[in-house]
Amino acid sequence: MTTGSEALAEFLRSRRDRLTPSRAGIDPWPGARRVPGLRKEEVAYLAGLSTDHYSRIEQGRQRHLSPQVRTALVRALRLDEVEAAHFHALADAAAAPGPRRRSPVEPQRADPGMLRLMTALEHVPVLLLGHRGEVLARNALLTAVLRDPLPVGTSFPRWLLTDPRAREVVVNWADFAEAAVGGLRLELGRRPHDDLLRETVDELRAAEPDVARWWDDQSVSDRTSLVKHVRHEVAGPLQFEIETVAAPHDPDQRLVVYTVQPQSATARALELLAGWSGSQQASVRSATSS
Repeated sequence: MTTGSEALAEFLRSRRDRLTPSRAGIDPWPGARRVPGLRKEEVAYLAGLSTDHYSRIEQGRQRHLSPQVRTALVRALRLDEVEAAHFHALADAAAAPGPRRRSPVEPQRADPGMLRLMTALEHVPVLLLGHRGEVLARNALLTAVLRDPLPVGTSFPRWLLTDPRAREVVVNWADFAEAAVGGLRLELGRRPHDDLLRETVDELRAAEPDVARWWDDQSVSDRTSLVKHVRHEVAGPLQFEIETVAAPHDPDQRLVVYTVQPQSATARALELLAGWSGSQQASVRSATSS
């Protein structure tokens, strides 16, 4: 994996490459263009920096960026809110003194308040995820809809990105898979010393070409509202509006709620699936006790 300065430099280059002069609001500077997006000197001009100063930043030779320079680069590169937050996290990591320290691996425990909220939402599929995407809790409807037990401790990104069943179940798989990769990049920017998270990213990039391609694109994602289309072998096509809520006392935990329109075909199907999953659990308990 790259150092803090290298990660910052790679992100800046990727954002410069995607931004054309017309989108940046300037006329192209004269001369042959060897890059698809802005030249270094054009970014420097937009940010009010010298070309040499910006070149040092993009080459990873300028570790410390002042608040004024950060603000100028966010504006010049037209970074959105999520990209800007990622940029600031990378800049902080690049400026950190000393060698990279190894981050201790501490298991997350489900927030009690989130568990109580899950109980109140038992009529819809619900999933509680930790900051690495590990499953901290899920209800029976979630496993019934996705047709996978997803035990506590399972890496949800690993399931989504590498399990063939995920592609079968989630109709718009590419939308969620790409967002998951962007979410991993965003999280790693926040936690550059999380070795377990780095190992997970390396594993996923090696296992799935799509993941490697999306990762190299340098995109970041923090989507909280998405529409998920599910293909269910019993209930048929299902549609959910996914809403994500951060725990107020632990923002590293996120409750993922599969909301549905009242009286919709999906809402009616969930009632059937709830009865079916309940009978399956009762059968398991009976077989275990006999």
